[in-house]
Amino acid sequence: MLVSRLRLKNWRNFRELEVPLREVSYVLGPNASGKSNLFDVFRFLRDVSKPRGGGLQTAISDRGGISKLRCLHARAHPEVVVDVELSETADGPMQWRYRLGFKSEGKGLQRVLVSQEEVWKGGEQLLRRPEGTDQVDLAQLTQTHLEQIQANKTFRDLATFFADTTYLHLVPQLLKYSEKIGGRQLADDPFGQGFLNRLAKTPEKTRRARLNKINLALSKAVPQFQELKFEKDELGHPHLEALYHHHRPNAGWQSEEHFSDGTLRLIGLLWSLLDGNSMLLLEEPELSLNDAIVREIPRLVDRLQRNRKVRRQILVSTHSEVLLSNLGIDGRGVVLLEPSAEGTQARTLDEREAGALGDGFSVAEVVLPKTRPERADELGQLKLWP
Repeated sequence: MLVSRLRLKNWRNFRELEVPLREVSYVLGPNASGKSNLFDVFRFLRDVSKPRGGGLQTAISDRGGISKLRCLHARAHPEVVVDVELSETADGPMQWRYRLGFKSEGKGLQRVLVSQEEVWKGGEQLLRRPEGTDQVDLAQLTQTHLEQIQANKTFRDLATFFADTTYLHLVPQLLKYSEKIGGRQLADDPFGQGFLNRLAKTPEKTRRARLNKINLALSKAVPQFQELKFEKDELGHPHLEALYHHHRPNAGWQSEEHFSDGTLRLIGLLWSLLDGNSMLLLEEPELSLNDAIVREIPRLVDRLQRNRKVRRQILVSTHSEVLLSNLGIDGRGVVLLEPSAEGTQARTLDEREAGALGDGFSVAEVVLPKTRPERADELGQLKLWP
C-alpha cells in the first residue's frame, strides 16, 4: 500500500497543494521551498498514529504549536488540513482516504480541536467528524479517532501504515559522539544518535542478514574495507567495528567513532533501505558521499525494490546534480516545488519536460535548473569584508 495522492491546506509553506505520488518519488525544489515540511506531513501522521506516546496534541506540541504549522499565507483561514489517498499501486484505484483538519479553539483554553476527520474505504465513508457526541463534549475533539484503538477498529490498517513510517537522516557526529553529547534524544531518533541501539534491538538473525548485505556494499564503495561487524563492549554498549586491510593481522579494526562521515552515512542509508516495508523518507541521501556512490543511489533503490517481496514507498529529497543525472529515474515520480508570494506550489512534470526525458535527457538537465535561485551568481560578488 502507498500514498498515491497528497492534498494539503495551510500546512507550513503550502497554502494549497495537491500532488500525486509514486512508488519512488523525487522531491526537488530550492532551499526553503518546503521539501522537509512536505516530508514532515508523513512524520506528523506517524506521530498522531503511533500507539505509545503519540496523539494529535503531542504531534502539534512537538512542532511548536499550531502557529508553527499553519501557513503564514493562510490569513483568514485558520484550519490546517491534511488529506491523503492510499492505493495498492500508484495507478490503482483508491483503497483508503484519510482527511484530518484541525484549528485553534480561539477562546478560553485555546485548545487545538479536530475540525474534521473523515475516512473512506473504497467508495464507502466509515467516519465523519464532528459527530453528535463531539458537539456535546468538545474535549473529544482534542483527539483523533486515528489515535484511539477503541475508535479506529474499522480502519486500523491506516493507523498501522502511518505509524510505521521510517525517517532516518543520520548525522555522523551525533552517532560518533553520542555518549559525550548526552542530553535528550528526540523521539524516534531521526538523526541517528541512537542508531546503534536500534541495531541492538533488531533480532540477531535479521541484523546479521542486513549487515551481510551492507558488508557487500561497503566492500565496493569504501577503499581497503574488508568486514563490518556488530559487537557489545564489556559494559554492554553496542558498537560497529570495521576491518580494513593492514600489514599487521587484526591491526586494521576500527570502531564507529573512527569511521568516516561518508561510511556512517552510507551504513545508515543502506540500513534504512533494508529496514521494514513501511514508507521510507530519505532526505538528501547524497550528503557526505562520494559522487560515484551518489550516482548509483537511484539504481540501488530500484534494485532493492525489485528484489523485495513487498515493495515499499520511498520519497527522496535532493539537490544533487549527480544523483539526478541517473537516466533510470522515472520522470513520473518527480515532484517539483515552486515557491511564490502566496506559498509553495507543487507539480509533476509537464508534457515538454516529460518529452525531454523521453528523448534521453536526465532530470538533472531538464528539471534541476528550475530549482536554482535566480540571484545565486551574485553571492560571489558580495563584499562581506572591508
